Amino acid sequence: LIKLLVRKKTRRSPAKKKRGTGSKIINQVSIEKRPKHIDLREEIGHWEGDLIIGKDHGSAVGTLVERKSRYVFLAHLNRHTAQETRLSFTRKFKDVPPELRQSLTYDQGKEMSQHKLLSADLDMAVYFCDPRSPWQKGTVENTNGLIRQFLPKGSDLSGIPQEQLDEISHLLNTRPRKSLDYQTPRELYMKEFKHYHPHY
Repeated sequence: LIKLLVRKKTRRSPAKKKRGTGSKIINQVSIEKRPKHIDLREEIGHWEGDLIIGKDHGSAVGTLVERKSRYVFLAHLNRHTAQETRLSFTRKFKDVPPELRQSLTYDQGKEMSQHKLLSADLDMAVYFCDPRSPWQKGTVENTNGLIRQFLPKGSDLSGIPQEQLDEISHLLNTRPRKSLDYQTPRELYMKEFKHYHPHY
């Protein structure tokens, strides 16, 4: 029966908070300073981000997931440098109304070292998880597991165009979710989107 599961995992591991000895990312704001109401998923506009790494760490795809609706963007990266990541994420978020891009939570990956520029360009708060604590951004971690159905581990991601990534995100965004009372992420997200863009 395990083979029939979406994630194909036998059991959940208990979440344990781990603290490291610090990070090379300067001027970061800890997730502990993130407003507590974000944890409730009652307000849309709070995102989590991550990278899916390809074969031999030579390629990557950026993942951005909205916490309440589970709406996902996938971003093509030519290289997973800090500048490329910032520019790619900024391009994706430019299509999102300011009201729906209130915060981004990320891990300690050095690709987010230009977070201050990203925050300024998008007027968007950026928070960082504790070192080695991926469970603190569990929404994007779970979504990455779903994306791996389309982009298996060990794949070379460098040749995958943005158009194909958009097709994958569309499939995920139009898939009913039990956690959303069998609504799709797109239904929830577009409901809020059209509130700010009624003529869309």
